[in-house]
Amino acid sequence: MATAASAPPATPPSRAQLIHIEVDRRLGHEWDEWNGKPLPAGGDFSAPPGLFFRYAALTITLASGLVALLLYLVGPRLAALSPAVPRALWIVLGAAVVLKWAWLSLAAGSFYSGRNLLPERLLERGPFLQVMNYTSLVARLFGRRDWVEHAAIDIYNTLFVRRGRKVGKGELLVLIPRCLSKQALDGVLEIAGRYEVPVFVATRGQLARRVIRERRPRAVVAVACERDMMTGLRDVAGKLPVLGLTMQLPNGPCRDAVLDLPQMEEWVRGWVTSSPPASR
Repeated sequence: MATAASAPPATPPSRAQLIHIEVDRRLGHEWDEWNGKPLPAGGDFSAPPGLFFRYAALTITLASGLVALLLYLVGPRLAALSPAVPRALWIVLGAAVVLKWAWLSLAAGSFYSGRNLLPERLLERGPFLQVMNYTSLVARLFGRRDWVEHAAIDIYNTLFVRRGRKVGKGELLVLIPRCLSKQALDGVLEIAGRYEVPVFVATRGQLARRVIRERRPRAVVAVACERDMMTGLRDVAGKLPVLGLTMQLPNGPCRDAVLDLPQMEEWVRGWVTSSPPASR
């Protein structure tokens, strides 16, 4: 009597190369002030883009006001040297304020119109990175840092994705933190494995920068909380194309973080192409 042949074992899903350098575990320094209590909304700091633009406008207003106040206070001393000096400085300040508001208007117009109105060196890979940083400082004063940073990162990603950059499979690197949950880590490795993209566990910012120097990728998909992402974008995004995926922190910072895996796959798939890579 013939017996049915057993079915061949299913092929396990491919997993990406995982690069991991162990260091002493500690909370990220951006969370040094955390009191151990649950984070608001379960560590989900999602916020509408308009929040960033409102705080950016506030930042420009405060910065311009402080400079104007300083100029008003030192103006008489400068006038004693030459009456033309304070007058020239007021003209320069006025021109700088006009340029700042014009840039912010173009940045907001680029985001909401669906069409980037400035080249990347004058938008998401240029002044936008600096405005993100200063706006974050102002948002801290009002206890809205994480929400404003989340909105800023979302805007940055939207503007950058529209550029339609492409790289080869061996030219993309995925950077993830050590604090992902097991399910999130497995999901990242499966996605990266399908597209043959290496994954590096960035246990410290300096190690992330080191692996970028050593492997010399042409683009990066980075995963981090809003605070670490802001630092990473400020350090790297002006030199190297980066997309930043923020996480949710249901158990507090630096532990069992989760992320939007479909979004990550969309970005990785969008980066990788067989066409010749675009210039940086």
